[in-house]
This record gives sequence, structure tokens and C-alpha cells, in this order.
Amino acid sequence: MKTLQKIAIPVSLGILGLMILNACSVGIPKGAIAVQNFNADKYLGKWYEIARFDYKFEKDMDNVTATYSKNEDGNISVENRGYNYVKKEWKESVGEARFVNDPSEARLKVSFFKPIWAGYNVIDIDDDYRYALVVGNSVKYIWILSRTKEIPESIRQRFLEKAKNIGYNTDELIWVKHNQ
Repeated sequence: MKTLQKIAIPVSLGILGLMILNACSVGIPKGAIAVQNFNADKYLGKWYEIARFDYKFEKDMDNVTATYSKNEDGNISVENRGYNYVKKEWKESVGEARFVNDPSEARLKVSFFKPIWAGYNVIDIDDDYRYALVVGNSVKYIWILSRTKEIPESIRQRFLEKAKNIGYNTDELIWVKHNQ
């Protein structure tokens, strides 16, 4: 019986820890509201990363794109690709996204290393699904995306203003170069 307890207690605590970590990492920043009446099918396809913060996993990357497609199980496949201009090589990461609540709310969780999930919240998008403002679970994570390599100044200003109002320091944004 003592052997079972020695195994069961740590395993149970580990599972509980993973559940807590999982729940905490898929939040949305205070003041941010995910897009309602979201149409996942219109969101699918290729997006160009226009701006982001300087994340370790995207360090020294230009020409960054994200391509979303629907899996057979209804979840979304995520393929991120970018060129590391220091190492002079292309990098790619494939993951999966799932809706946190109803698919009509643009709150998702994404994983590139299961069982670790992170928040992916579309908090602004134009009517034609050409430009999107995406945030993570805190004000440490933000992306501005476009269907093309550029974004109109009016959309840029709209997204920057929204991000500032939530608490993002938009002066720290890296504006991604797309030269390939």
C-alpha cells in the first residue's frame, strides 16, 4: 500500500499541476475582449506577421507567416514559418489550436509542445478578415497580422490604440520585414 501511495500522490499532484498550468496559460488580458461572431473558416489560410514583441521563439526572424487549416477532427492546424536572418535559415513550427469556448468566440488555445497550451485571442479583425490583432494570455504577447505583407495606416493606428488601451507598450513592437 505504501508503494502505491508513493506513486499515486506524485502522479496526482503532477496531473493537478498540469491542469492548473493549462488553465492559467489560455487566459485573455484584462480589458481585452475576443471577437464575437467569429468565422473560423474565413480566418483559415495564410497570414503575414506585421508586428510582434521580441519573443525568444521568434528571435531574429523576418518573413514570418502563419498558415491555418482545419484538421479532420475540427481543430485548427497552425504552421508558423520564418527566416532567421542571423543563422541564415528557415525555421518552421507546426502546432494545433482549439477553441476555449464556443467557436463563434475568437478565444483559442494553441500548442506547439503538448501538453503546454497558450492563449491565442483575436481581439480585433476587419469585416473582410484581412487584418487581425491577436494577443496571448497576458500583455507580454501580441501580434498584428495581415493577408498581405503590408497594413493600411488606418488599421495600424486602430490596432495600436486598442493595444495601448489594454496596457501593451506598443513602442516595443518589432515591425517584421518581408523581403522574400
